[in-house]
Parts: sequence; structure tokens; C-alpha cells
Amino acid sequence: MDDKLKIKLSIADRVYPLTVEMSQEEGLRSASKKIDLMIKQFEENYAVRDKQDVLAMCALQFASQLEQKQIDNSIDGKETMERIKKINNLLISYLDK
Repeated sequence: MDDKLKIKLSIADRVYPLTVEMSQEEGLRSASKKIDLMIKQFEENYAVRDKQDVLAMCALQFASQLEQKQIDNSIDGKETMERIKKINNLLISYLDK
């Protein structure tokens, strides 16, 4: 069975026809809505002359959020490894007694 779906997404008053996996549809529709909401917020809060400027700011906002999450996850991973090493050392010292 073909699990591809043809959908149309509207972003910045333009329609984009896409063929996607069924499992991707909800995420794409949600992302499209978030982009349009962010566009509206930028247009209301800043003097924007061109949709291209707004779309660039949206792309920057989403990319920076993703990068920050990756940085945060990297830091959390290092802290977790340090804790595991300390626990492991405690266990080794306890077992050596």
C-alpha cells in the first residue's frame, strides 16, 4: 500500500503542494501554522518591507532554537557522564574493600 499523501501547505500566502509520508503530515501542518504565526508576529512588531525578510527571520529563529537545544543536550550529556563516572568510582572503591 502506498503510504504517500498529497497535501497543500500555505506559508506566507503561498501554497506549496507536497507529496509526503503519512507519518509526516501532522508535523508539516503544525510547522506551517507555526511559521505563519511567527510571520504575523514579526509583521506586527517590526516594520517589514518584504516577505523575504520575514521568512529569513523565521528561518533564523527556528534554526537558533534547534541549535540551542542541541547545545543544551550536549551539556546535559557531559554532566550525566561525569555523574556516572563518579558513581562508578564509588562502586569500585566500595567493591575493593
